[in-house]
Amino acid sequence: MYEHFEWFLNKERVDEAGQEMYDLMARLYPITRSITGNGVRETLKIIQEYIPLNIHEVPTGTQVFDWEVPNEWNVEDAYIKDSRGVRVVDFQKSNLHVLNYSVPIHAKMTLDELKNHLFTLPDYPEWTPYLTSYYRKDWGFCLPHNLLQSLPDDLYEVKIESTLKPGFVTWGELYLPGETEEEILLSCYVCHPSMCNDSLSGVVLLTLIGQLLTHLKRRHSFRLLFIPETIGAITWLHENQDKVGRIKCGLVATCLGDPGQSTYKRTKHGNHYLDKVVEKVLEDSGEPFQIIDFFPMGSDERQFSSPGFNLPVGSLMRTPYGRFPQYHSSADNLDFVGSSYLANTYQKYLQVLHVLESDDRYLNLNPKCEPQLGKRGLYSSVGGQKNAQDIQFAMLWVLNFSDGQNSLLDIARRSGMPYELIVRAAKDLQGSELLVSVMQTDERLYARRTR
Repeated sequence: MYEHFEWFLNKERVDEAGQEMYDLMARLYPITRSITGNGVRETLKIIQEYIPLNIHEVPTGTQVFDWEVPNEWNVEDAYIKDSRGVRVVDFQKSNLHVLNYSVPIHAKMTLDELKNHLFTLPDYPEWTPYLTSYYRKDWGFCLPHNLLQSLPDDLYEVKIESTLKPGFVTWGELYLPGETEEEILLSCYVCHPSMCNDSLSGVVLLTLIGQLLTHLKRRHSFRLLFIPETIGAITWLHENQDKVGRIKCGLVATCLGDPGQSTYKRTKHGNHYLDKVVEKVLEDSGEPFQIIDFFPMGSDERQFSSPGFNLPVGSLMRTPYGRFPQYHSSADNLDFVGSSYLANTYQKYLQVLHVLESDDRYLNLNPKCEPQLGKRGLYSSVGGQKNAQDIQFAMLWVLNFSDGQNSLLDIARRSGMPYELIVRAAKDLQGSELLVSVMQTDERLYARRTR
């Protein structure tokens, strides 16, 4: 078992993870997913090849707070045929062609009658939209606007071979116990069909992170959720109310593989410890980023932070949902995302988890004036070297603020120095017996009291 995240932050290993995520995404891309159904199960079964995911199901009709688990939806085939028997719209070519959760239908109708059930994106006439009808009985087809305009007046055969019947809402869960029961929550959603950035990028990123976490020594416990959006989060919260109190903070992972800059949507609290961690990681990256405040729309952060739970859950993304033209369309495909962007986001997630796992408060064991660092070999014998100066300044910051109250993150933010530099300085000082971890001190005091 590995001790630290740092070993995995090597560029070559991060790039390998980016390619592995992209390859997994390509494998998951063709699967027809929805908020229920066999597509979700198939997706989770593939993820089980990477991590020991536990599969949970709750049956149709179960009351989950103000909601009810809906009927399960599955679709085998769908098409629109012209009078010559040619499929002008074909589910077999793209699962986005069917309005998600369409009821079954087999009928013949004119183009005028059919148009009431056809959906396009006039502003992007080559793209097929992704639309749903989860909680109202309807049927329809999504298609490129150019195709719709090219359809002649004709008698069309319309068929959707779908089923809506009692079944289950299904999710995958990976719980990894740590030294404490305090949990870090990581969540993604598995309900979107063939779309890469919105949905699958979060799925593949958490799969690789879960794979890594299983091999790390963990201070916190980790809970990774692969759930259908909204109804999955609501159902999980309903079924796990006894576990919610252990969650320290969490992130919803989505929209992680596009070319845009990193974006962090703060927790509802706005200035929570997690917010400070993520913002420091983004500052240290040296790359452009943006911070946006919480708003009660978007993904499942709004369920986790609803007043009855009030969990500090944010979302670290690239371009946020709804803010890139390809959103909820066929253009959110394997050409839109890139392994390098996935790798970049993966690295930032690892750095966030590294801070959450390594941050600590220390006590200066030589608190009256500065200790003599030179005689302990902590000062470089060659003056003026930039790296040597940086680490020496970091040591002075750590020594001056290690009063048991300030954490390493506090010191990094106050000094403006990279968190990693502050961690290195603390380790060097601790190795020279000038610092002691507050956590270790508490353990020693506890040991004395229990002898």
